Amino acid sequence: MSAEAQLAGGLLDRFSGFVAELRAAGIPISTTEVVDATEALRHLPLEDRSALKLGLAAALVKQDGHRHVFDTMFELYFSLQPAGPQALFDGLSGDGTGAGTEDLTARELAELAYQALVDGSPEKMAALARAAVDRFAGMEAGRPVGGSYYVFKTLRQLEADQLLDQMVSSATEAGQLEGLLLANEYRRHFGSLREHVDAEVRRRLVADRGAQAVARTLRRPLPEDVDFMHLDRDELAALQRNLQPLARKLAVHLARKRRQRRKGRLDFRATMRRSLSNGGAPAEPVFRSPHPSKPELWALADISGSVAAFARFTLQLVYALSSQFSRTRAWAFIDGIDEVTDLLKGADDISQAVHNINTQADVIWTEGHSDYGHALTDFVQRWGREVTGRTTVLVLGDARNNYHSVHPSAMAEIAERAHNVWWLNPEPRAYWDTGDSVLAQYGAHCAGVWECRNLRQLRHFVEQLP
Repeated sequence: MSAEAQLAGGLLDRFSGFVAELRAAGIPISTTEVVDATEALRHLPLEDRSALKLGLAAALVKQDGHRHVFDTMFELYFSLQPAGPQALFDGLSGDGTGAGTEDLTARELAELAYQALVDGSPEKMAALARAAVDRFAGMEAGRPVGGSYYVFKTLRQLEADQLLDQMVSSATEAGQLEGLLLANEYRRHFGSLREHVDAEVRRRLVADRGAQAVARTLRRPLPEDVDFMHLDRDELAALQRNLQPLARKLAVHLARKRRQRRKGRLDFRATMRRSLSNGGAPAEPVFRSPHPSKPELWALADISGSVAAFARFTLQLVYALSSQFSRTRAWAFIDGIDEVTDLLKGADDISQAVHNINTQADVIWTEGHSDYGHALTDFVQRWGREVTGRTTVLVLGDARNNYHSVHPSAMAEIAERAHNVWWLNPEPRAYWDTGDSVLAQYGAHCAGVWECRNLRQLRHFVEQLP
């Protein structure tokens, strides 16, 4: 069948659903990019899924952090239809007997799993995954169960974890380099087996429920949309990878914004000299070249448990942008406050810096629960005189004061001395000023209060900095 016939036969409909799901997941895809991807479909070898996947990714994905979502959705909308189970299983058994999966015992499947883990052949992995899902997953049509349940059940019944442990232990018991390398190879093969089982389960769910229904159950936020206060380990690593590229882009943005700032003062003498060519009429005013000074950026971060992850990423971004400010300083607080500028600057990475702050900063005054009133009052008493009209102050926290005294006058004094005070809050706006939150009392003295729950909102704030 020609490429045109295949497109007319439903591929474009599937592609439209694929693009709609990527957009629903948060990936920005313009109409122009959709047109480019559609044209690519006419030239890509549709029988080659790898080429098709790479071609569509080149047209639709602009950020590395979005690739995982693209890959998952591609597998749903363009998954391979399984070939006949008999032929595929023949390739695994290798004996030419044509034994079907229904004739194998659990022990025989375990032996085949051993062969696949040793060999690492993608064909054997795929065939074993089909056999194992057939035997162990217990998938029922129309049953509203997530795919991860079936994957877990299949691997557990296959006893793949125990098998891997035995193989790794056997390979490393001698303690030689070759054994360690072999153990790592077994672990990679096990990861491949898990991926094949996951792909097989997804294919069957798509056949039962449709790609769109399965996609909704797999939808996860993009790295820039993950809530700072609800990060798991993988999301933390993804945010860490995205932070430095974001910092570089924002630094360029701030530098360009500063260069394009308003014109300098009127140069009266130069204007009058130029007017001589116009008969003395000052038709073309001349302005002195502006020399905008870089502001100081000070950050006051609540590092109590509820907002620690938010403070970590915000402080890291602030210091990544330090070249755009004449001076950058940072304070950490809980119910006491301490300057941590040197601890941040002296660390090789942010993890080390956070460890230094947690172990060396004097941020506990009495009970170790957030007390904004005392922390801000102490800040004013110890460092308030150093705040000038060039200082931009960022306060990072949820303003949950644990029903302590608020002391809004401390914030008022900081705002009076500083050029600007901005408050970044990692809680949803609907939660502000509920319970023990006193944000309104402090926000009344700030130039702006921003909801900053994820990397996308943090980037938007930085883009607005004067």
